[in-house]
Amino acid sequence: QVQLVESGGGLVQAGGSLRLSCAASGITFSIFAMSWYRQAPGKERELVATITSIGGITNYADSVKGLFTMSRDNVKKTVYLQINNVKFEDTAVYYCNARLGVFARLLDFWGQGTQVTVSS
Repeated sequence: QVQLVESGGGLVQAGGSLRLSCAASGITFSIFAMSWYRQAPGKERELVATITSIGGITNYADSVKGLFTMSRDNVKKTVYLQINNVKFEDTAVYYCNARLGVFARLLDFWGQGTQVTVSS
């Protein structure tokens, strides 16, 4: 059974920092590309950051470049999202995604999400 479990969300003051974690089980973690998405109230889910399976190359949405850092630990089967200088617009549910391309098909797995709320 595949599970992605996010943690680390909560209430944080604007300008502060936090680190989200996503622990995976039930998959060969190292071969999956991993991503963080977020969904703010009343908005569509958006891609925030991605890290490749090979080489750990990261890509970020323009809105978070320089503020968010994504990393992965293949031994712990965990990805992280470091969020610095949080802003009110970072308030959202953050979701972890694992993706693998298999014979022209995409396997997608999602976590249940973790809420991040930014306060003044």
